[in-house]
Amino acid sequence: MATIKIKFRPSKINRREGSIYYQIIHNRVSRQQSSGYLLYEKEWDKHLLQVIFPKYDEKRKRYLEEISNKIQKDIKRLQKIIFKMENNFIRYTSNDVIKEFTTYHPENYLFEFMKQEIDNIKAIGKIRTSETYAATLSSLKKFRNNQDLLLDDMDSNIIMSYEAYLKNNGVSHNSSSFYMRNLRAIYNKAVEKGITSQHYPFKRVYTGVDKTIKRALPLNAIKKIKELDFSLNPTYDFARDMFLFSFYTRGMSFVDMAYLQKKNLANGILSYCRRKTRQQIFIKWENCMQNILDKYDTSKSLYLLPIINPHSQIEERKQYIYAAHNINRCLKIIGNNLGFTIPLTLYVSRHSWASIAKSNNIPISIISEGMGHDSETTTRIYLASLDSAAIDNANNKILKLL
Repeated sequence: MATIKIKFRPSKINRREGSIYYQIIHNRVSRQQSSGYLLYEKEWDKHLLQVIFPKYDEKRKRYLEEISNKIQKDIKRLQKIIFKMENNFIRYTSNDVIKEFTTYHPENYLFEFMKQEIDNIKAIGKIRTSETYAATLSSLKKFRNNQDLLLDDMDSNIIMSYEAYLKNNGVSHNSSSFYMRNLRAIYNKAVEKGITSQHYPFKRVYTGVDKTIKRALPLNAIKKIKELDFSLNPTYDFARDMFLFSFYTRGMSFVDMAYLQKKNLANGILSYCRRKTRQQIFIKWENCMQNILDKYDTSKSLYLLPIINPHSQIEERKQYIYAAHNINRCLKIIGNNLGFTIPLTLYVSRHSWASIAKSNNIPISIISEGMGHDSETTTRIYLASLDSAAIDNANNKILKLL
């Protein structure tokens, strides 16, 4: 197996910095590779082969610490290259080790690897996941001032610094955890592909989900929203209708509403597959749902609701995102005008349906407390085993209260 030595070459000019270089020896053949790191002779211990720190100012000390860390990382990279060649029974020379060490491999770097993964998952249709990874990459670039780093260099100190950066910039605990979980997923993929080894850099940061404040409105608040007159303001009228449609349909998520097609409604039953969980949902069609449909002309569209225009030049997903943004903006204004203490959004309808159902003694087994569980997985386990008719009866009971 090849051996690695760290060498210091003093400058031939008096009082000038010397240089650090690496010596690779294999089958009695020696090759050298400059590190590019400069320091004075008195800053190098030729016996321990490491940087020493004479009494300098703090600026010089930080420089020497950085050089020391870089040397350690270089040695680890060289050791990894040699180990990989040995482990794969590759016949190699000292020159081969140097060549691999000095060759730029984009996939070995965090930002580049993330870009590749984002493109890969987008290509297989996981658009939402690609967007969350892209958001994490954007945040990381700001943290690193656009300086990429080797995946091998990812350690707990870097990850802890990133968490501190997020906190100092006002990012909430759950949002910070969101970035950490995305980054951990990317890192684990790099480990699976053998690009880096597992060092568990996330063991000291928070990757859980805090229990959030319940975003639910009581029945009288839903009634107030329903009774508002927006006949002179179609934008607010549309936002209110989409909120109510979500509530009427047991808190259907907006993305599922946006992609509902006319073929999903047949024989008095609205059926669709949740885009998030792939769970098949069946809802009894009620008059209040039809009343909303009757207000809008979708005769030239394959979609049930006027959220996505299939004839538009704008990508359908972007249309849905823009619509959600505009609707939530209007809903927050509506909520403020009504004096609500929580921000009114489309997601509030989902919480509200579950909360109101519970307060009206509809069995927990039927609604699984709506979104009252600590994880959506638990809620899905409950809902997946229920009779669709029982849920429809529960929904009908709620809607009659309006």
